[in-house]
Amino acid sequence: MPEEPFSSRHDHDGSDAGQGLWQACVEQLAQDLPEQQFNTWIKPLVAQVAPDFSKVTLLVANRFKLDWIRAQYAGRISALLEGLYGQPVTLELALAQRESVVRTYVRPMAAEPQPAADQPAPPVAGDEAQAGAFRTRLNPALTFETLVEGTANRMARSAAMHVAGSPGHLYNPLFIYGGVGLGKTHLVHAVGNKLLQDKPDAKVLYIHAEQFVSDVVKSYQRRTFDDFKARYHSLDLLLIDDVQFFANKDRTQEEFFNAFEALLAKKSHIVMTSDTYPKGLANIHERLVSRFDSGLTVAIEPPELEMRVAILINKARAESAEMPEEVAFFVAKNVRSNVRELEGALRKILAYSRFNQKEVSIQLAREALRDLLSIQNRQISVENIQKTVADYYKIKVADMYSKKRPASIARPRQIAMYLAKELTQKSLPEIGELFGGRDHTTVLHAVRKIAGERQQLTELNQQLHVLEQTLKG
Repeated sequence: MPEEPFSSRHDHDGSDAGQGLWQACVEQLAQDLPEQQFNTWIKPLVAQVAPDFSKVTLLVANRFKLDWIRAQYAGRISALLEGLYGQPVTLELALAQRESVVRTYVRPMAAEPQPAADQPAPPVAGDEAQAGAFRTRLNPALTFETLVEGTANRMARSAAMHVAGSPGHLYNPLFIYGGVGLGKTHLVHAVGNKLLQDKPDAKVLYIHAEQFVSDVVKSYQRRTFDDFKARYHSLDLLLIDDVQFFANKDRTQEEFFNAFEALLAKKSHIVMTSDTYPKGLANIHERLVSRFDSGLTVAIEPPELEMRVAILINKARAESAEMPEEVAFFVAKNVRSNVRELEGALRKILAYSRFNQKEVSIQLAREALRDLLSIQNRQISVENIQKTVADYYKIKVADMYSKKRPASIARPRQIAMYLAKELTQKSLPEIGELFGGRDHTTVLHAVRKIAGERQQLTELNQQLHVLEQTLKG
């Protein structure tokens, strides 16, 4: 039976139902926004929902954040709330301490405004006031202990632990790359937290690349480059996320190169993350790319099934909830791309469970994730995979199920079989049938061969990443 809209559910306790509405909105934002933006602006918000759902008041820490959220996110939040509730919702923003309400009835915006090319989102409020005090920006909850280990991240985790235990020596710089939501940010925070645990006096800084850009811009505007250099060139460990954001920002790249050289000269360690391997970065100066590639470069892959199950069970326990193993397997089989989507699916299931006052079960998970499942079923089929792979490698779709065996055809066919196993619910015999009636052992051989080579061959891994993103839309 289809889920009834929020607007017809007024028989529940108002506060629980209201938090369910807000939680559902937050889950969607977690999937839509980059992790840095979500954690900085959305996650800290506290919502007060009227009993009749007609108004949602968001409590914000200070005026700076209130103005920024109103300008950048209020339209999107309002549209999501209205979509979930089924009727217009008045969105208000209020300062948490003084309860000074700023009324904003916001109509949905077509798109979120983007910062100018070399002027990213402003820093978190409080940074200016604390300019004289050293802040690590580390999240103490992101440690090696809370990171689920599996084949997908084992090499990166091992290298990161080595850096944390012996900074300034091997693997400097450490460059970790992979798609969104695979745990890169968790890993770099874990390095910083471990080093501070062993050496509390170490100068450690975690930043997103956008913040470095912002710091460069401010230093130019205020002519405070001595302060800038004193801060960045004196670190023992620099952890910097998403260096692909340096693209086309010449001044920023120049200053990062200088900081990079200064830190290596004093045997400080640098750990970076990116969505692609160094030589795959676009619009980054060659001398900077060569520095990125001069230490150790490791990939984090999408988590395998068992790892996804473990992540779901662990995350549920962290939320003081229990997820039965069979439900975790059901979700893990259907959410394959990254950890962030797994977390989003888990939040949606738990919110749906609380809102409907039902136990977590496979049926409940199916209802809570029905939009996600319908999109997957509609978009990714074996036939779609065959066509996408054939187009990518410039062969005929008919070659996917023909008996031809030259390498130029056999290789793409094996890649398509691997993707069919990874991205659909089809069994090995079913996949074999769709590839010209091949035996399931042929499919299994292809899946194992491509999975193994993906760990070793950077170029293949990048090709698979492009194909997966294309297929997932």
